Amino acid sequence: MTAVRPKPWVMAARPRTLPAAVAPVLVGSGLALGDRVFRPDALLATLVCALALQIAANFANDASDALRGADPETRIGPTRVVAAGLLPARRVWAGVAVMFGIAALCGIYIAAITSWAVLVVGVAALIATVTYTGGPSPYGYRGMGEVSVFVFFGLVATVGTRYAHAGTMPAEAWLLAVPVGFTASAILVANNIRDIDTDSAVGKRTMAVILGRRHARTLYVALVGGAFGLAAVWALLGLSPRWTALALLACPLAVPLIRTIRSDSDGPALIRVLEGTARLHLLVGIGLAVGAALG
Repeated sequence: MTAVRPKPWVMAARPRTLPAAVAPVLVGSGLALGDRVFRPDALLATLVCALALQIAANFANDASDALRGADPETRIGPTRVVAAGLLPARRVWAGVAVMFGIAALCGIYIAAITSWAVLVVGVAALIATVTYTGGPSPYGYRGMGEVSVFVFFGLVATVGTRYAHAGTMPAEAWLLAVPVGFTASAILVANNIRDIDTDSAVGKRTMAVILGRRHARTLYVALVGGAFGLAAVWALLGLSPRWTALALLACPLAVPLIRTIRSDSDGPALIRVLEGTARLHLLVGIGLAVGAALG
């Protein structure tokens, strides 16, 4: 019995989505290495904070969607623990509180080594986590999920990590945060394309539901293609370290993902696209991080 107890929590944490939290931290820390202001404690604090917030968001999404009936039995995809009866909602919300506590401790440490203004951004991230699918008017049900991901897992996480190392936010951090945010947003678009039918049936108006399948596919291609295009432009123009063009090595991995999402509506195939997009996001982040560190 003891051996199987952690499994529902692992499922609720959605480990395959966690690269969304890791990639921006790597990029911000790579920039700090290249600028010779790297701090190991800042890397650890930002990484744990980002992962805690991502897991909290996944827990909250699981509990909130179950309450609203957004995870019916007909849904294709990984099991949602509350809807499946594997964990009660109150325990999952307790898990959210624990993750928030971990993130808050990390945020306080980052504020102590930089500026207490960091806590304002931290509070905004906590609110965004809870209100994504929770509260009286969740923005994830109004097509704003991708915008939130771009802001918090692109701009805030990348620039914030660089800030944690030296209390500065150089222009290249903002520029590299854009392709990071694009690939992070593409993960959510892939997820929502898979769930179009069930989300539409329960009134969950994600960006994919609003745009429709054809235009949502176009959005996915634009985000992935835009990420590589901007990474190339920034490096070519010298707006970011030239070695950040290493991120383009991941480009061939995007081709089958784009091909599948443009032509296939099969649930298992779209699950593979989701998982592949998460890997792509991480590899792009690694390429940008290594390139930024090399300068």
